[in-house]
Amino acid sequence: CFSSMGKVHWLKVYELPMASRTARGKPIVNLLPLENEEVINAILPVKEFTEDQFVFMVTSTGTCKKTSLSNFSRPRKGGIIAIDLRDNDKLVGVEITAGENDILLFSSGGKSIRFKEADVRAVGRTAIGVRGIKLANGDTVVSLIVAESTDPILTATEKGYGKRTELDEYRSQARGGSGVISIKTSDRNGKVVGAIQVTDEDEMMLISNKGTLVRARAVDVSIIGRNTQGVTLINIAENEKLVSIAKIAESDDDDDESE
Repeated sequence: CFSSMGKVHWLKVYELPMASRTARGKPIVNLLPLENEEVINAILPVKEFTEDQFVFMVTSTGTCKKTSLSNFSRPRKGGIIAIDLRDNDKLVGVEITAGENDILLFSSGGKSIRFKEADVRAVGRTAIGVRGIKLANGDTVVSLIVAESTDPILTATEKGYGKRTELDEYRSQARGGSGVISIKTSDRNGKVVGAIQVTDEDEMMLISNKGTLVRARAVDVSIIGRNTQGVTLINIAENEKLVSIAKIAESDDDDDESE
């Protein structure tokens, strides 16, 4: 479990309480020794801490870091440092990689960059990392995608708009650049809140700051170019904002319900 403060905590899956879909669950602070204002931003399921896999991290200021998965094989009660953060920087995305994929970073200002994972060399746990994207003032990284396929990228904005764009439209370039436009962040759209890679069969969950949850099919979202505004994903009420988007797996229970 990776926190916003750049620390990693371990948790056995059987320690998580089993509950129904409508249950509130157990506060994460009761399961992990978190500090004040420390929140969990990424959870990675791991069975073996192998040498040939890596943990790829990105922070809100666009710093990237790659560390061998084997460096996280020894749990400690209070957690350990996964990345050294400076100033008000926060860890926003973590993925397990094979070391040979393309990396895509998306910012709240509607910019994106795609570069080779090999451009980021593996370093130790306490290292700071390197620049992944050059951000404008006030802009922050909101999403990390490890492109393991050629499926389209779905971007979503805080006012409920979004779109799908073919992966090929995000040309590969050198790490550390300003990137390209991923979606227009106009007054209509607002800032980008997230980006995910989806297939036509995938479904997604849209979550607002007022607790509204909408489940939708990715195939219903139009595939259009990068430099466009997108279409309506969710109807947002006044003083409400979309805050998160996540891809959800189709379960056997869902198939039974649809039948």
